[in-house]
Amino acid sequence: MTSVDVSQEADDGDSEPGGYAAARLRLLTEKGRPGPPRRAALAELTDHWLADLFTAAARQAGVAGASLVAVGGYGRGELSPRSDLDLLLLHDGRADAGALALLADRLWYPVWDLGLALDHSVRTPAEARRTAGEDLKVHLGLLDARHVAGDLALTSALRTTVLADWRNLAPRRLPELDELCRERAQRQGELQYLLEGDLKEARGGLRDATALRAVAASWLADAPREGLADARRRLLDVRDALHLCTGRATDRLALQEQDAVAVELGLLDADVMLRQVSESARVISYAGDVTWREVGRVLRARSARPRLSRLFGGRTGASERTPLAEGVVEQDGEVVLALTARPEKDPVLPLRAAAAAAQAGLPISPHAVRRLAATARPLPTPWPAEARDQLVTLLGAGESTVPVWEALEAEGLITALLPDWERVRCRPQRNAVHTWTVDRHLVETAVRASHLTRRVHRPDLLLVAALLHDIGKGWPGDHSVVGETIARDVAARIGFPAADVAVIATLVRHHLLLIETATRRDLDDPATVRAVADAVGSTGTLELLHALTEADALATGPAAWSSWRGSLVADLVKRAAAVLAGQPADPEPADITAEQERLAIEAHRTAGPVLALRARTDTSEEHEPLGVELLVAVPDQPGVLPVTAGVLALHRLTVRAADLRTVELPDPVGGSVLLLDWRVAAAYGSLPQAARLRADLVRALAGSLDIEARLAEREAAYPRRRGAQAPPPRVRVAPSASRHATVIEVRAQDAPGLLHRIGHALETAGVRVRSAHVSTLGSNAVDAFYVTDAKGAALGAGEAAGVAARVESALATAPGPA
Repeated sequence: MTSVDVSQEADDGDSEPGGYAAARLRLLTEKGRPGPPRRAALAELTDHWLADLFTAAARQAGVAGASLVAVGGYGRGELSPRSDLDLLLLHDGRADAGALALLADRLWYPVWDLGLALDHSVRTPAEARRTAGEDLKVHLGLLDARHVAGDLALTSALRTTVLADWRNLAPRRLPELDELCRERAQRQGELQYLLEGDLKEARGGLRDATALRAVAASWLADAPREGLADARRRLLDVRDALHLCTGRATDRLALQEQDAVAVELGLLDADVMLRQVSESARVISYAGDVTWREVGRVLRARSARPRLSRLFGGRTGASERTPLAEGVVEQDGEVVLALTARPEKDPVLPLRAAAAAAQAGLPISPHAVRRLAATARPLPTPWPAEARDQLVTLLGAGESTVPVWEALEAEGLITALLPDWERVRCRPQRNAVHTWTVDRHLVETAVRASHLTRRVHRPDLLLVAALLHDIGKGWPGDHSVVGETIARDVAARIGFPAADVAVIATLVRHHLLLIETATRRDLDDPATVRAVADAVGSTGTLELLHALTEADALATGPAAWSSWRGSLVADLVKRAAAVLAGQPADPEPADITAEQERLAIEAHRTAGPVLALRARTDTSEEHEPLGVELLVAVPDQPGVLPVTAGVLALHRLTVRAADLRTVELPDPVGGSVLLLDWRVAAAYGSLPQAARLRADLVRALAGSLDIEARLAEREAAYPRRRGAQAPPPRVRVAPSASRHATVIEVRAQDAPGLLHRIGHALETAGVRVRSAHVSTLGSNAVDAFYVTDAKGAALGAGEAAGVAARVESALATAPGPA
C-alpha cells in the first residue's frame, strides 16, 4: 500500500471512526509488508484520520491558531499495532477556553472510542517549552514533534525553539538523561542477556536507541552509526509481531509468546528470534557505552578549558599519553594505539591492547578497535607464546575483562581470533537457571575463575577452560562431548603443548561431572568416587576441575551454587583425590554428627519420628525466603520418604535439597533408623513449628492423615496459573552408577507435592529407597534415588526399567504446579 492508497482509503469515509478502524485492520492483517513500511503506512493512515477530525472539530469549535502535533514514537512515524498515540494540541492562546475544550473533546473521544491508548496534552508554545524545561521526558518527546494538522507555522516554531533549548541545555540535560538510562537499566536488566526482556525499557532496548537520537540532536556527541539503524529496526519488528500475537500493548517478550512471535516474523524458531534480539540489543548497548563516554569526555573538556586557558594564556596543549604496553597508550581515560603502532605488522597487537586495557581497568577506544579490526594481520597457527599469554592476561583481569571483550566483539575481532565463537555468540539459553547468553556466560565464567587462580597450579589452563567449557552448545548433540573436540582444536591452535591440550579437553568434557555427581549420587558408594577419579585421571586435573565447577556455577545464576553445594563438591573432591593418591576406593561409612546420632537414638527409643529445625546460615541462598535445615529421624519402615515429603507439602514448605540414608545404630542400642536431612523454605508466611510438623508426621505414618486427599483438596482450591507449558518429566536408570543399588534419576518441573508423588510411586513399585539426593535448580527438580529390592540387592535391568517407567507415568498424569 503506497501513501496514495492510504489517502484514497482515508477519503472513502475513514474520517469516521468505523472507516479508520476498518482501514487499520486491513493494514495490520495484510501479509507481505511488515516492518518499516507497515509502521509508516499506519502512521500515515492515522495522520489522515486525525487531520480530518481536527479540521472538522476546529471548524465546529471556531478555533483558529491551533495545530495537532504528534510527539514521541508517533512523532517518529513508528506506530506499532498497539502503540499509544502521543498527541499535543498546540494553540496560540487566543482561543476561548470553552472552544478549546470542545476541540479537544472532538479529538480525544473518537480515539478512546476505538480503544486506542492516548497520551494527550493541550498547551501553548510557551507552556510546552516551560514544561519541557521542567520535565526531561516531555523534552525528549518534543524532540520528535511532527506536524499533523492545523497551523504549520505554530508547529514549526515550537520545533525550532525546543531543539534550540535542547542544545543550549545539553551540558545539564545529557547527564540527567544518562542517569535516567542507568536507573532504568538497573531496574530492567540487559536485553541482550534476558530470556524474557522488555524490548523498550531494558538496557539496549528501544528507549536507549531513542536516547542516542537525543544525544545526536544536542550536537555534543554522536553514536557509532554502523548497524545501529538495523538494530533498532529489528527490535521494532519484534515488538510489532508481539503486539499482533498478543493483541496487547506489551513490550515484554514473555517465554510463552516467543514461538508465535518467531512464526509471525517468518523465522525458523524462537531461538533464532532471541538471537536477533540479543544481537540488536548488543549493538545499541555498545553504541550507548561509546556515546556516553564521549559525552563525559566533551563535558569534562569544556569545564576544564576555561581554567587551562587562564593558566596558559589562551593556549591548551594535547592531552597526555601514558604508555601501557608496546604500541598501546592511555589518553583521556581510554586505551588507544600509540602513534608508532603498526597493526599491519604486529598480529599480537589486538590481544596486547585488550589485555592492557583490562589490566588497567580502562575502556578501549572504539577508534582503536576499529583500526585493529581493519588492519591487523591474522595470527599464525599455532599462536606465538606472547599471543597466548596476552589472552590469558585478558581473561585473568576480572570484571574489567567484560567491557573490553564486548568492544572487541562489536568489531568482529573475537570471531577473527576464535572462529568457533560465532556459534555461541548471542545464543540464548532457554532455561531460567541461566542468567546470561552462552557467550556472555563463558566470559563471566572466566571472570569468576580469575578469582580462583590462587587455588590452582595452572591458572592459564583454568582460565582457557572456563572460556571454552560450553563452546559445544553451538552444535547438535551433548555439548560436553562436542565441546571436548572443539576445545582440543582451539587449545592446539592457541599454541598449548599436547599435554596441556589434553587437560583442557578433559576439563571441558567433564565440567559438569563434580556438581552432578555431588548432588545426585551417593558419595558413600565406592563406585561413585571411583568413577570420578577414573574420569579425571590426575590430582592436578581434579584441582582445576574443582575451581572450574565453582566458577561455572557462580556464573550461571543464584540457583546454581550455594555453600551447601560447595561443601558436597569439596567432599567429593577430597574423596576422589584420596583414590587418585592410591588410597582404597572403599571408604568407611561417613560419620554422623553428634546431633544426628542423638536424634537417631531418640527415634529408636520412642519408636517414632524426631525432628530438629535449624536456621540456615548459607548467605549465598538469601534469595530463598525463610530457609532452614530440617533433620528428621524415623525408625526404619516403609513409606517414610513419601509420607515426610507429603507432610512438608501440606505445610507449604518447598524442598530445595534433601538427603536420605539409613543409619545402623551401634550396640548396645542397635537397630536401623532413617535419617533425612532437608533444606526447606516457606513459600510464603512463616515456618511451622517443629511440634506441628511432628504431630502430622506421626498421624501420617500411622495412616490417620490422608495426604493424597489433602493435597488434592489444596490443588482444587487454587486454579493453575497461566504460563509456559513445562516439558514432560523424564525418568531414567543411570547405568553403572552403583554396585550396591540401582539409581533412578528424575527430572521434572518443581511443584508442591512432587517429592511425595515420586516417593509414593517408588513405594508402590515395591522397591526400597536406600538413599535419595534431591536438588532444585530454579523451577526444575533434579533428583536421584538409590533403590534396591526387598532383599537389599540392586534391581535387574528389566525390573529397573519398569520402575522408571512407572514413576514417569505417575508424574506425567499428576497435576502440575498450582
